[in-house]
Amino acid sequence: MKLVLEEMCVKAGVKIQLHTQLVGTVVDKQKRVVAVITESKSGRQAWLADRFIDCSGDADLAAQAGCQFDVGINSQCECQPMSLMALLAGPDPAAISDYVREIAGEKAKSNLFKLMKSAGINPSYSAPTLRVLHGNIYSLMSNHEYGVPAYDAGKVTEATIRARAEIHQITSDLRKLGGPWSDLSVVATAEQIGVREGRRVKGRASVSADDIVAGTKHADAVCRVNFGFDVHNVRPGEMFSGQDEIEAEVARYRKLGAKAYDIPVGALIAADVDNLMMAGRCISGDFIAHSSYRVTGNSVPMGEAAAQVSVASLKAGKMPHEISWPVSQQS
Repeated sequence: MKLVLEEMCVKAGVKIQLHTQLVGTVVDKQKRVVAVITESKSGRQAWLADRFIDCSGDADLAAQAGCQFDVGINSQCECQPMSLMALLAGPDPAAISDYVREIAGEKAKSNLFKLMKSAGINPSYSAPTLRVLHGNIYSLMSNHEYGVPAYDAGKVTEATIRARAEIHQITSDLRKLGGPWSDLSVVATAEQIGVREGRRVKGRASVSADDIVAGTKHADAVCRVNFGFDVHNVRPGEMFSGQDEIEAEVARYRKLGAKAYDIPVGALIAADVDNLMMAGRCISGDFIAHSSYRVTGNSVPMGEAAAQVSVASLKAGKMPHEISWPVSQQS
């Protein structure tokens, strides 16, 4: 996917600059972003444009521009935990088939958790997932880092260090089981810890958990979502124990069930800054709905739609919220 997307951008004449961090914005009196400020090995740079799209995941641009946003589910801003992925190698999949997601299905998670517990391993995630990718290469998701703000670099760093240490310890302890596990080893851990949830920007429209239950459709939809509720415990403990108010709320919606629903274009348009759009997990929605629309398959069409609306608004001399969607309806 990385190769394909880079080829597409290069062919389209898109200017790409990696290894660059957003550190500030310039907003005028009309509540429009004039420029974003970045830092990199090239030093400090200012990037001017007439339209901006925040695809940072954590709404870094929108927050810098003064947009209102929500974090987490309650007044304590409790968010879903972070997880660090790993690549493992060693066993023949057939020899550990009860623990491999692609072979044993959903029960592989509970089987692996029971195996770990019996070996004295206490993973921070109670539904560890081992997937075979190719040959004897696996992906492992076995850790949760709770209460880590996505916008606090220091705490994200600490979480990354803890998670990496846990992965290596789990691998070492599984290897001690011998048999098919004796050759288990860590090939690589992810460069960055996986962040499930950051800021959710207030938009001109919003997506709610009730929309998912109802299967809400919109004439101005940018995509139709078929992904269900995927809320990870915000606090340590076994998944969906129903022991607190958050779990009870999540359980209620899970019982009601998810239907295919639409994301309206207004959820991608910032309410407080006229020339700013969002795509990905930072769009406008509530905590439970976010667990559904945050995944890659939905983020891609959001990005495409945000770009098309931005271009159409420039051509029409209007702001994004003044443009009718789909753009093909424009005269």
